[in-house]
Amino acid sequence: MSTRAASRPVGTVTRGTTNPNRLRRMDRWIAAVHGAELRRAVDPVAVDLGYGAAPWTAVELLCRLRTAAPRSRVVGVEIEPARVSAAQPYTREGLVFRHGGFEVPVPGRPSLIRAANVLRQYEEDQVAAVWERLCARLAPADPASGSRGGLLVEGTCDEVGRRHVWVALGPEGPRTVTFATRLGSLDRPSDLAERLPKALIHRNVPGEPVHAFLRDFDRAWAAAAPYASYGARQRWIRTVRDLTAVWPVTDGPARWRQGEVTVTWGALAPRS
Repeated sequence: MSTRAASRPVGTVTRGTTNPNRLRRMDRWIAAVHGAELRRAVDPVAVDLGYGAAPWTAVELLCRLRTAAPRSRVVGVEIEPARVSAAQPYTREGLVFRHGGFEVPVPGRPSLIRAANVLRQYEEDQVAAVWERLCARLAPADPASGSRGGLLVEGTCDEVGRRHVWVALGPEGPRTVTFATRLGSLDRPSDLAERLPKALIHRNVPGEPVHAFLRDFDRAWAAAAPYASYGARQRWIRTVRDLTAVWPVTDGPARWRQGEVTVTWGALAPRS
């Protein structure tokens, strides 16, 4: 084991709550938007950081990434040693499990770090330091090849994966915020507020950009009510299309049809 892996893990033990298929929306988004980077990488390693009491999410991440980048490998990292031991029977070609935390105990620089529901228990003022530490572990950008470098995806979802919000970060820092949902579970877009990641969840108050975004999202949803007769998907697509007039939405109808919308981080970042 490397000296990095042998040192004391950085972070605290999470509750470990996990369920099969919980992170499917996040995984599919990663495969769609980061698949080219994984295919380009010499050694496309993805880290499932804090996979929890059972290794389902790491197993599923490998399967989903390989649909986009067949050479992908996944390392499941957990700070609780008993969880690492329990995961060992699931080791297979392309999938291993390691004891560790935010130091990310893998050789080299991973192409992807996914940290889902990990920072929920931390204080808001701790998030920036964790992001900085994890981004420093990502594969660097390479302008000569057109690579933007590795990707950190950090966010929160409900227990069965119907509602997600995550931040995507590169080596340079935060890039985007994605809202993703099973449309049939939604009364209005601001229902997603309860799944905002730690960096934003306490900022859903008047005067903060994320609050204004969710307010405008609800208004656009209400205005698109006539499209509900064609189904929730068509109403969502119309809603997001209207949002693009005032908010910097970075994706298009192909992702909107999946119940997603992605906005630049700078538009939603906390004011202070």
